Amino acid sequence: KQILLAEDNEMNQMIAVAVLENAGFTIDIASNGAEAVEKMEQAPAGTYDVILMDIQMPIMDGYQATKYIRELRRPDAGKIPIIAMTADSFDDAMENARKSGMDAHLTKPMEPAKLKVVLQSYLE
Repeated sequence: KQILLAEDNEMNQMIAVAVLENAGFTIDIASNGAEAVEKMEQAPAGTYDVILMDIQMPIMDGYQATKYIRELRRPDAGKIPIIAMTADSFDDAMENARKSGMDAHLTKPMEPAKLKVVLQSYLE
């Protein structure tokens, strides 16, 4: 399974890649929301199985990137699971994630066990 990881912080990227590769995933990294949209646009439909989307990123935040991805004219744009990753655990952050088109919300720092459970629920 291939994951698009949209994360601007290099340390968070390294941690996520280590956890995800250890679980058998292939990772493609986008360093901001605009890059995530571009990677999704350029990849053939079905390339990515899940998108892990940081909320606070430069150039384009995760909410905006998710809205753009959901509006792409391709068969997987509306179906691909997009999981928010943020240090903000307040209810409004979860509601904003849902409104932008995200399917789930994980808080940082990332808990590997929780991440695996959420990924399994969308990949089975």
